[in-house]
Parts: sequence; structure tokens; C-alpha cells
Amino acid sequence: MTEQKLEFTGERFVPECEREIWYEHYHRYLMACDFVHGKKVLDAACGEGYGSHLLAGYADKVVGVDIDPQTIHHAKQRYHKNNLKFIKADVLNIPIPDNSFDVVVSFETLEHLAEQHALLAEYKRLLTEDGVLIISTPDKAEYSDKTGFHNEYHVKELYRHEFQDLLNNYFSQQLWFGQKLMFTSTLWQLEKSLNTVKWQHLEDEKNLREQGLSYAPLYYVVVASSNEKSMTAVNDSYIFTEQAESVYGHYHAVIRAHIQAEQDHRALVEKQQKWLNHPVIGRLIRWLDRG
Repeated sequence: MTEQKLEFTGERFVPECEREIWYEHYHRYLMACDFVHGKKVLDAACGEGYGSHLLAGYADKVVGVDIDPQTIHHAKQRYHKNNLKFIKADVLNIPIPDNSFDVVVSFETLEHLAEQHALLAEYKRLLTEDGVLIISTPDKAEYSDKTGFHNEYHVKELYRHEFQDLLNNYFSQQLWFGQKLMFTSTLWQLEKSLNTVKWQHLEDEKNLREQGLSYAPLYYVVVASSNEKSMTAVNDSYIFTEQAESVYGHYHAVIRAHIQAEQDHRALVEKQQKWLNHPVIGRLIRWLDRG
């Protein structure tokens, strides 16, 4: 039986997407895997199910929730693990008892809803006393204001201070991460495990910045809890790549297509010029152009 894939509409990410969106989504889930070892995890608005499946490789139990019946049906058909379950439900009203999860993962969900306080309250209800919420949302200033881009599926985007004010109502402890896809070159020692990372950021042709990054993040990823002890052993940064280097593959395919189009155009122009230079055909073409 051929596996049916969900169509990418722009509302829900699917793993068959190419370009930067693939890196952005997978990186968040792989970061979250660092927090879920042996834990009970809710993947809220799980979409296609790829992220829940990744989390289930580390967690004790994962429940993926999404409101769309077709999406949940697809997830159940595509992903199978003994500790993984998918249910159809509204994230604002999940039919699961209080204090059921150690970790709630909520990536790119908040901006799709107007009832953002209700969403955070629901996550708070479902978490244990020392539970952790890992949540992401785009920065309105960078995602929309700066680019002029309008995402038709976003109901209410937030600036950083608005996002922080919202979280402050429910979680006293917060660790903020910025996420942005950027072009990097990596040097690493081949004979040892990597324990430290040094950022070298060229701000212009003369100035090298070695303490952090001055980029404005496109997305915020926040680890939040009501218990300070839950916030220990968190890395300062998370760098993600994948063996297939799919973004490079897509980039090179597009570049090759542009080069081929330019070569084809140049050949066509040369051919047209050849005919224009023909003593008989050239006069006929110019006569037809005047008509």
C-alpha cells in the first residue's frame, strides 16, 4: 500500500517540504528531545506527526494532539511506536486529566489562535507541578513588519514583550532562545567529543564579534516552568544539521536551473541574431516587426 502524504498548504508543515522551513521545524523538535528523556510528553498541535515520532524516540510516552481529523488519521497511519498515541482534540480543551505531562511541546501554535491566554492556561493545567513548557512563536517585528510578509494562517502574532508578558502570567521561570537560519562554516576537532563552541561573527569587513550573536531572531523558543529546578542542565545553544544536507541540495538544484535557463536564453538570442543577419530572412523579420 502506497503511503499517502499530506499536501503542504502553508498551515501545517510536512516533512516533504524543502528549503529553510525543514531546518527550522526539525531543529526545534530535536532541541526538545534533550528535555524529554523518560518523560510523559504532550505534543500540542502536532500536525503531521513527525515531531511526536521524534520525541517518542526519547520520551517514556508521547501524545500528539491536533484538531484536524485528516491530519490525525494520517499521523496514525504513518507513525507507529508503542509509546506514541495520536488523538483528535482542540488544544484549548484537551480531554486529558490535570497534571498528566512532564513536558508540553507547542511549536508554532500560539500565533494561530486568538485565545492565547486560554491556550497557556490549558498547558499549565496539563503540566505537573515541576513540568516544563517548550514553546515557539515568530517575532512579529522580524517575521512580518520587516519583510512585509502576511501569513494568512496567523491570527495573532506577537512582539517579544507581548510574548513575555503572556508567559509571565503562567510561568515564573523562563529560558529564552532565538532561532534563525544562517549560513555558517564549521571547524571541529576530529579526534575528540565537542564540549565547547566559539562563535565568530563578522559584523562587517573589519569587526569580528566573538561574544554571542547580534542577529535579531526570527523565532523565539522558550523553555518555561514554575519550578526553578526544572531549568537546570540546559545548553547555551543548539546547532542542527543533517547528513543529507537537503537545503544545500535544493539550493544547488535551483542554481543549476537558473544557470541552464541563462544558457538557453543566450543560445536563443544568438540564434535570433543569426537569423536577423541573414540577408533575406532578416529583411522579412524586420518587415513583419514593422507590421
